[in-house]
Order: sequence, then C-alpha cells, then structure tokens
Amino acid sequence: MIPLRDANPTRRRPVVTLAVIAACTAVFALELSVEASGGEAALAAFFDTWGAVPSRISAALAGTGEFGPAATGILASLFLHGGWEHLIGNMLFLWIFGNNIEDRLGRLPFLAFYLLGGIAAALAQVWIEPASDIPLVGASGAIAATLGAYIVLYPRARILTLVFLGFFFQLIEVPALIVLALWFGLQLIDGVATLGAPTAGGGVAFFAHIGGFVLGALAGMAVRATSPRRPMG
Repeated sequence: MIPLRDANPTRRRPVVTLAVIAACTAVFALELSVEASGGEAALAAFFDTWGAVPSRISAALAGTGEFGPAATGILASLFLHGGWEHLIGNMLFLWIFGNNIEDRLGRLPFLAFYLLGGIAAALAQVWIEPASDIPLVGASGAIAATLGAYIVLYPRARILTLVFLGFFFQLIEVPALIVLALWFGLQLIDGVATLGAPTAGGGVAFFAHIGGFVLGALAGMAVRATSPRRPMG
C-alpha cells in the first residue's frame, strides 16, 4: 500500500512542511555533490560527520564523549537521506500527513514537535543499538511522529492509496486508521525481526520509526484531550 494523498483539507498554507521538504531536498543535492566530487568514500565520511552515530550519542549520554557533535548529528541527520527512494518516500509521507498536523498545531509548535519527534526516534534506535557505529540518516523518525499524531487526530480521514494485488494495482480510499496501523504493524514486525541480527551493512532503523510513532501518538492524545476541536484563526 502506497498512500498518495488525503482528503483532509487544511486552512493555511503548510509553510513549515514545505520548508522542511525544501531543506531536505537541498541537503540531498549537497550529498550528490559530495559523492560526485569524492565518490562513495566521501559520502560515507559526510554521513559519519553529520549523521546520528549511536555509539557517539551513547558516549555523550554516559558522560564519556562530546555532547556537541552528538547533538548536532541527531539534528542534522533529520535532513540527510541515503538515496532518491529514501528521499522521495519520506517527502511524500511528510507532504500527505504533515500539512494537517501543522494546521492543527500551528507552525512553530509543529516545528518543535517535528524536531522533538526526530530526536526521540534517534534515541529509541540508540537505546536498541547503543554500540553501533553506523550513522542514522533520514527524516523517517520525525515523519513517524507525524504519522502517530495523525492516526490519533484524524483516524477517519480518507487516504487515496495505491494497493498492489499481485501483478495488478488499484486506487482506493482507505481510512487513515487502517493505512497507518498497517504501516506501524510492519515496523513492529520488522523491528522485532532485526533484534540480535548483525547490522554491519546498515539498513532501516525500525526502532526509530517505532519510537517516533509512539511519541507522536502520545502527543496527538494530549492535543485531542486539551483541544478537541480545530483552533480557528
């Protein structure tokens, strides 16, 4: 299932969502430039410098490493991506679901929520793999937080979804509750399957997705309890 758009209009232009998409795209262009000039080794060094490295973060939290580079890596990693598919997939999800959460929270609160979701997601993955030297890159954790908030605040919103049926596909509208619950269920299954598995070759940080989604859902519950209706103005 691939979501394409939602039938959930907003009242304001999603300035922050658009800005994040633009920033991620610009940073990806920088990555392409680094790779073009120095090859894969240069890009790997770029990710090691600016990505969220679990072992570096663990050392900083334990007081045996530098806090500055670890914190910078967590924030910078939210704008890095490992390839075209990674970038396009993340930006599609952010555009579909982020605009409504920005509309509900307001622009600056949404930016704070997005960044905190990304931080929480990175820390969740660090908790699972504290000694890993593989940099975490991608906006997936922050976007997962957005999905978690969306499933709580707009569970009945209709999502136009591309559904594959063997060699055929069909476009159908599916409630957000189903689309996002299935997505989260897959993250849980894949995450549990990776426990104890070697990660020397990198891969998907499933527990970053899980951690971000859980934080977003909790934030959505808090918003729903304190502001059951969309704010006006």
